[in-house]
Amino acid sequence: MIINETLIMVWRMDKLDAMRAFVQVAKTGSFSAAGEKLDKSPQLMSKYVSQLEELLATRLFNRTTRRVHLTEAGEQYFPQAMQVLEDIESIENRLGNFQDKAHGLLRISAPVAFATMHLAPLLNEFQKHHPDVDIDLHLNDRKVDIIEEGFDVALRIGQLKSSSLIAKRLTSIKLVMCASPEYLTHYGEPQQLEDLTRHNYLRYSYLDNENSPEPHAYLLQGELDEIGKISCNHGELLCQSAVMGQGIVIQPTFICSQAIKQGRLKVIMREYTPSSLNLYAVYANRQFLPNKVSAFIHFAANFYGDTPYWDDGI
Repeated sequence: MIINETLIMVWRMDKLDAMRAFVQVAKTGSFSAAGEKLDKSPQLMSKYVSQLEELLATRLFNRTTRRVHLTEAGEQYFPQAMQVLEDIESIENRLGNFQDKAHGLLRISAPVAFATMHLAPLLNEFQKHHPDVDIDLHLNDRKVDIIEEGFDVALRIGQLKSSSLIAKRLTSIKLVMCASPEYLTHYGEPQQLEDLTRHNYLRYSYLDNENSPEPHAYLLQGELDEIGKISCNHGELLCQSAVMGQGIVIQPTFICSQAIKQGRLKVIMREYTPSSLNLYAVYANRQFLPNKVSAFIHFAANFYGDTPYWDDGI
């Protein structure tokens, strides 16, 4: 049977409606009753069924003035059409539940020091609110490729470069310059920028030019004393070294705030401290964002606040 192009186009748009119309007519025995069930006119129901019959090249109903009855072909087609519609409804319900309720495996990349010191409380509270979300956390200070490496969210600290990724600010990251009281007693407390060249500097080495929180222009100009200088890619170790009196360090307060509050480190030269950075949640796409991702980002954005708890009293 030859099917014209217009009919093919209509079929592609309305094939599910046609199947639904057929099933309701088969169940109710009339176009009027089926139309009431689907909130459509009897004429449209009849049109759908006729299109379906034409495309299947077979009669599905025997029509009388009072009632319609399934043909033998209609009897065979009816349970198959029912199954197709039920499967589609089941898929739609599952997808709806997926979007309505956060669930599934959430893969997160986060910087090492921040995660080990401050991420566990966030994850613990998040899973209390969203128990159906499992966490796969990877700690790494390098910038992972979210899409290529299959992460849902990456936590990043710095001033982010422009990219196709979407970034949600979670909180501010304050930087301080500090040293132990013992070190300052022994070597003297610097007051001006040029004084720093006479001190031992504990340098965080895992930096790129754009996201560097350290004022290299004045910290690394001139000759620094060779005694006790350390370069390391782990800020917590540098903080511990500063506590032990090995030199001056610039670190985020989320690493050194406890030592400052306990008096083991002293903040110095506040007027020369680098500008604050930010903690971001970075993800790939805003459209059709899985609820597990949007739920985590929303929760994280409200967890730390503009002034995070580790900055209290600093």
